[in-house]
Amino acid sequence: MAEKMVAEETAIKSGSDLDTVEAAHLTKATYLTKLDLRLIPVLGVTYTILFLDRTNIANARIEGLEADLNMPPNGYSTCIWIFFLPFVLIEIPSNMIMALPRIKPNVFLGVNMLILGVIATCQGLTHSYGGLLAIRFLMGIFEATLPAGAAFLIGEYYIRKEAALRFAYFFTFGVLGPCISGLLAYGIRNMDGVQGKEGWRWIFIIEGIFTIVISFFVFAFVPDFPEKTKILSGAEKEHLLMKLRADKGDQKLDIRSVNWFKVLGDYRIWGPTLMFFCCDMTAASMSAFIPTILTELGWKAARAQVMSIPIWLTGIVAQVFGCWVSGRVGWRFPFVLFGIVLAMVGWIIMNVYSERKGLAAGIRYFALFSMSAGTFIQMAMTTAWMTNNLRGRASTAVGTAIILGLGNCANFVASNVFIKHEAPFYPTGYRTGLGLTIAGAAICIGYVGLLVWHNRKLEKKRIVSGGEDDQNEYRYQY
Repeated sequence: MAEKMVAEETAIKSGSDLDTVEAAHLTKATYLTKLDLRLIPVLGVTYTILFLDRTNIANARIEGLEADLNMPPNGYSTCIWIFFLPFVLIEIPSNMIMALPRIKPNVFLGVNMLILGVIATCQGLTHSYGGLLAIRFLMGIFEATLPAGAAFLIGEYYIRKEAALRFAYFFTFGVLGPCISGLLAYGIRNMDGVQGKEGWRWIFIIEGIFTIVISFFVFAFVPDFPEKTKILSGAEKEHLLMKLRADKGDQKLDIRSVNWFKVLGDYRIWGPTLMFFCCDMTAASMSAFIPTILTELGWKAARAQVMSIPIWLTGIVAQVFGCWVSGRVGWRFPFVLFGIVLAMVGWIIMNVYSERKGLAAGIRYFALFSMSAGTFIQMAMTTAWMTNNLRGRASTAVGTAIILGLGNCANFVASNVFIKHEAPFYPTGYRTGLGLTIAGAAICIGYVGLLVWHNRKLEKKRIVSGGEDDQNEYRYQY
C-alpha cells in the first residue's frame, strides 16, 4: 500500500492518469521480477566471466606458469598490477561515454566484452613473459568498461530500498568467478599435454572462449536505460519512472551540461570509495593468493584448487543474506561495520598464527572464511550505499566508475605487499591488510557522521520554514 500511495502522489504531481498508475501498480511485482530476470543474470554473468579472466592467473600460477615463461621473482606481482593500471584510468571516461544519449548499453558493453574475450584467450598462446604483460595490460583496458558499466545500469533501475539486494546479486556473480575458477582449473589441469600445450595454457584458453560466448548474450539481452527501455509495457515503464522520481527526485539525465568538478569532488562518492578500497585489499589478496596460501598450508595443487571453493561460497551467502536484511530494515552502515569487524578478525588471525605450526594451519584456513564473509558484505553494501545517496545520471555514472575503478586500486597494494621471499608467512601483506581494514572502520564512522550532520541540518531548515520541504534538498540514507 505504501508504494501505491507514493506512485499515486507522484502521479498527481506530474499530471498522470491515476487509472494508468493503478493498472501498473497491480503488475508491479511482475515487472520488478521481469527487471530482475533481464538485468541481473546477464550483467551478473559478465561479472563472473570478468573475475574468471582476472583471477585465473592465480590458478595458472600453481600449475607452472612462472617456470614455463621464465618469469622473474617479482613477475607474478607485476602481472597483477599492470592489469589494474589501465583498469583504473579507463572506468570514469568509459561510464561517461556509456551515459551519452546515443550510446546503447548492450552494444557498448557487448563490443568491449567480445574484444576482452579474444585478448584473454591469447594469454594461453603467449610464449614469453613480455607477451603476457602486454596482454594483461590490454585486458585491463577492455575489462574496465564492464563492471562499472553494469553497476551503473543497475543503479539506474532500482529505488533505494531495492538496490542493496540487487547489488548483492550482482556481486555474488563476481564471487562465483574465483569459486568456479578453482573448480574449472581442477578439471582443466588434466588437459596438460593436449595439443602439446601445458595445463595452465588451457585454463586461459577455455575461460577466454567463455568470455567470447557470453558477449553475444550481452548484445541480445542487456536493456537500454529506464526512459528508453523496451522490456516493459507502456504502463509498467510509466510506473517505474514515477517510482524512481518519487524515491530520488527529478534527476538530470543529460550529462553534457554537468558541473564535473562538483561531481568529481562529491564526498558521497569518495566516502564509499575509500571504504571499498580498504575492503578490496582483502578481496584482492584472497583472489590473487588463496591458491598459493592453501598449497603452503600443506595441500597439493589439485586439492588447493578445490579447497578454495568453500571460502568463496561463504562470501556469497553472507553477502546476499546481509543485503536482504539491510533492504528490509533500511540501514547500511551497521552491516558495513559488521563486515569490517569480520574481515579484521581474519587478518588478526593471519598475523598471529602465520608463523605457527600444527593446528595453526586449520586456524588460518578458518580466517579465510571470516575474511570472505566480511569483505563481500562490504563490497555490495558500500556500492548500494553510494548510489542510494546520489542524484542525476552524471553522478551515478561517475560514482560507480570511481568506486569500482579507484576502489580496485587496492590490487596495486596487494600485488606488491605479498612478497615472494616472505612466503609462507607474508608479514608485510598481513600487516598491511589489517591496517587498511582498521582504516576502513574509521572512514565508515566518519562518513556516517557527515550524513547525520547533513540530515540534521535539513531538519532544522524544515522546522524554520514551518515544515515545508525544499524539493531540491535530499535526505541521505545511512
